[in-house]
Amino acid sequence: MMSFVHRGQITKVIFGSGTRSRVSEEADALGCRRVLVLCTPGQTDQAAAVSDLLGPAAAGTFAEAAPHTPVEVTSKAVEHARAVGADAVLAVGGGSTIGLGKAIALRTGVPQLALPTTYAGSEMTPILGETEAGRKTTRRLPEVLLDTVLYDVDLTLTLPAAVSVVSGINAMAHVVESLYAQDRDPVAFLMAGEAIDALTRSLPVIVRRPDDGEARADALYGAWLAGTCLGAVGMALHHKVCHVLGGMFGLPHAETHTVVLPHVVAFNGPAAPEAMARISQALPGDDPAAALFDFAKRLGAPKALRDLGMPESGIEQAAELIVRDGYWNPRPVDRDAARALLTRAWAGETPYTSPGGERAHYDPDFDHPTTTGAHHA
Repeated sequence: MMSFVHRGQITKVIFGSGTRSRVSEEADALGCRRVLVLCTPGQTDQAAAVSDLLGPAAAGTFAEAAPHTPVEVTSKAVEHARAVGADAVLAVGGGSTIGLGKAIALRTGVPQLALPTTYAGSEMTPILGETEAGRKTTRRLPEVLLDTVLYDVDLTLTLPAAVSVVSGINAMAHVVESLYAQDRDPVAFLMAGEAIDALTRSLPVIVRRPDDGEARADALYGAWLAGTCLGAVGMALHHKVCHVLGGMFGLPHAETHTVVLPHVVAFNGPAAPEAMARISQALPGDDPAAALFDFAKRLGAPKALRDLGMPESGIEQAAELIVRDGYWNPRPVDRDAARALLTRAWAGETPYTSPGGERAHYDPDFDHPTTTGAHHA
């Protein structure tokens, strides 16, 4: 008999073209009169335009959002928010900016709004990841759920195709993990399937025609669903690997997810047949991991962690951190398996799926994993 627990979302979502014009109205609906706009240093023009839309409710801009939400940046932002008397924050951008908004809200209790400009999906999750002293930790906190998200397709039309690809595959990583999550449920599974369909059909079009409004809407729709899935269910090995790599080496977030995803799917595949079958509906083929790898390759996405700045000497330490306080995963992960996965991802090799339920084992005399012993999930 089926049994499950489903977490409903409380975030108000406004989706369409030109929805940013409603930002003042939505801030007013939350009772906010002093809204601090957040962005990265590269998105100050967009933030200024949004501030103009806010009118008298704009309390200024904090433009120092950074990848992986460093706690020192958050401390500075909180001081600024208090200095200007902000009673809300509005994130304009992707995961870095939205993460900063969550961190500020956690420390101050102010409401949050967002205008996402990428396909990160963080705006729909109660997950906060923060980096301190080279280590990234994540927490699931209902207090960091956003109050209102305005998805304006027009804001994504100028997102470069290369950035769109890795951002979209990052969203696919949320989807894949929700397909085999420990607390997955039928609603999340359906949303995940819809999301991966939307992303796999839209991203190739965006590469060919970056200004295609319909494809952009499709990708943003998929990203919304992907974030919603991640917010409703838990994370597993893929996110653990990426959190470790991001915290240790400061690797770019979306690119890291893009490189790592096929290798984690290869490892988890034998223990998650339903998830693999759903991936294959969107990306036909005998091997879902290879299909994901080839999909990313066709779109011009990075394939190797070494190309993102990860040193080969870091593989051993990263493997140790991945298995330390590891997330739940459908297939048990030991240090050898983590090392084998990282070795292939570092070199940009094709993903390796060990047969049956066998555990991947790293042989230091070779550049590929072998298998040893049965380790069924």
